[in-house]
Amino acid sequence: MVKYLRLSGHDKYDGSLLPRLVFRVESLGWKGTSMKRIHIIGRKDSGKTTLIVELVKRLTSMGYRVGTVKHTHHRHELDTPGKDSFRHRQAGAAAVGILSPGMTAVFWPSDSDRSDQYDRLSMLLADCDLVVVEGDSTTDAEKIEVWRAATSTKPLATDDPSILAVVTDDSVEVPVPLWPRSDVAGLAARLVELAGGKTE
Repeated sequence: MVKYLRLSGHDKYDGSLLPRLVFRVESLGWKGTSMKRIHIIGRKDSGKTTLIVELVKRLTSMGYRVGTVKHTHHRHELDTPGKDSFRHRQAGAAAVGILSPGMTAVFWPSDSDRSDQYDRLSMLLADCDLVVVEGDSTTDAEKIEVWRAATSTKPLATDDPSILAVVTDDSVEVPVPLWPRSDVAGLAARLVELAGGKTE
């Protein structure tokens, strides 16, 4: 349970009261339940994003609630510098939420060395039947690779036995199954199976 104090734009308060206000957050409940996630990995320009967009459309049309996560090794400022929420974080807020009529977001500092980053997201994605993650080739979770000969690089699966399959329409020799890239319906069904669901 999170205890919070709401201050609206219409609230009037005497600044002298601030030293006597104590904000206590007993638990943020980050761990939640383990989400069913599958990673789509691949080298640059291999078509990861395009494939995920097609898979999400297909899975959604099948009646599944799909969540997605974009994993990146680059450090990006996701909030807008100077905005209220950004200033809250600068002041030292451990987490900042934004609520609007059409979108909700939560920002909290992320330590790239933490092994529980996905656990912290699981509560927010708990209503999803499965979560598709773009990237993160070092994960221990289930992952499939999308590959195109046009990238002029060998598949990651050549040297990574933890990759379950390679998605491609090009001819290539790898020690794992090849799944046709053009068969989006078939790929969607495979993802549902990997997530422990049933396909019709």
